[in-house]
Amino acid sequence: MNNIDRFYSPDPVAFSAAYLEYLQTVLRQVDTAAIGRFIDTLLDARKRGAQIFFIGNGGSAATASHFANDLAIGTHDYEQPFRAISLTDNVAILTAVGNDFGYEEIFVRQLRVLGHKGDVVVGISASGNSPNLLKAFDYARQAGIKTFAITAFDGGKMKQQADDGVHIPTGMKEYGPAEDVHMVLDHLVGAYLMRRVRQER
Repeated sequence: MNNIDRFYSPDPVAFSAAYLEYLQTVLRQVDTAAIGRFIDTLLDARKRGAQIFFIGNGGSAATASHFANDLAIGTHDYEQPFRAISLTDNVAILTAVGNDFGYEEIFVRQLRVLGHKGDVVVGISASGNSPNLLKAFDYARQAGIKTFAITAFDGGKMKQQADDGVHIPTGMKEYGPAEDVHMVLDHLVGAYLMRRVRQER
């Protein structure tokens, strides 16, 4: 039984209070040093003109799109931009590759076309065990592309495989809190980088 099952109550007010209290507990356990390394990784990619690819499935696919938007556009820097791209956004590519080669190939085949040595790929996954993310990370390692994992639960194989990462310490199968905190991370990082860029000017 995970924490959400444990504190579930038929009373929506009681459940809301318990959920928010648990979310605060999870947030307090996030390693801010790891967030700092993530920000440094993004700043380094920007400085070098490297691309930053975001990948994920389901809710994490939406988070990947949100991250790419907040970095590439939200930082308002067009002279030295964050070249952030979400590989979850092109429905024609995703369905063509998924149909013709299998769902495990949807990210790695895009990386083979778009990626270069020195780029960064950020995998977002609560479980850390999605085969298409692991396959993309495996290719990235061979191609000299840095891998950064944003995970939850126990981190799965992706946490072990990545060069670095930010782990959200939730219980197993707690997708709501995991994805909630992933979005907090997106907005935290975006808020910092927007102001960092503004300060540089």
